[in-house]
Amino acid sequence: MIEAENVHYSYPSKVEALKGVSLTIKDGEFVAIMGQNGAGKSTFVKHFNGLLKPSFGTVKVDGVETIKSSVATLARNVGFVFQNPDHQLFSETVEDEIGFALKNFGFEAKAIEDRITWALNLLSLTQYRKTSPFLLSGGERKRVALASVLAWDPKMLVLDEPTIGQDYEQKEKLRQFIMQLQTQGKTVVAVTHDVEFVAECNPRVVLMKEGRIVADGEGQQILTDPAILELSSIVLPQIAQVFAKLSALGLPKDIIDIQEAKTVLLKTKGKQ
Repeated sequence: MIEAENVHYSYPSKVEALKGVSLTIKDGEFVAIMGQNGAGKSTFVKHFNGLLKPSFGTVKVDGVETIKSSVATLARNVGFVFQNPDHQLFSETVEDEIGFALKNFGFEAKAIEDRITWALNLLSLTQYRKTSPFLLSGGERKRVALASVLAWDPKMLVLDEPTIGQDYEQKEKLRQFIMQLQTQGKTVVAVTHDVEFVAECNPRVVLMKEGRIVADGEGQQILTDPAILELSSIVLPQIAQVFAKLSALGLPKDIIDIQEAKTVLLKTKGKQ
């Protein structure tokens, strides 16, 4: 469980990035944190594994205050994938990158080999096993960074803009994997501008603006409310826009994902 209470944070430049943020994320939850640039999203989630410490207030992970724990200790349970993979990658080959943390955490050689192979297959990176990550595209480097964290199987996973540079197929693989993690009781927190991806996942949605939380609720509730989304400069998902228009014909307007839209439309067609 992640518990943030009245968290304030100011950078050395005196910019106040967080202004009294309180949020509890329970074990097994999938939470999307959304908002415009400068809202404080990335600053906030960097408190979850101790990369940043509150200027005031407290952040606890499984009951332990992050200010009293090292990043290395917290990282074993809280995996963090940066928005920019170049801030995370440093090894000579993709397999070395994925295996680095596994070695540091004391995994046995056979387990390391198995976890590397598993992560490469999961993120469609097998052909790049012996390649330098810095020779890959931005989207591929993003997947290497994700693979390097997923390999050690952290209890909680924080993803900062995970869909940047990914095509639809990779986004769908990521969505399915997140759903799989949830069935295993894992906690997933994603910072993202990708409203369409969030709509397909339908997680709990937290909206931030100017260092504060302005809305918190179920994805279907938040992502079909134009007034709430406007607070954080977010537009309705495309399907929600369509069904907002179709509601005049008696169709529900709280539809945000493709499968539910298909079911509703087929049911409506069957009644004609």
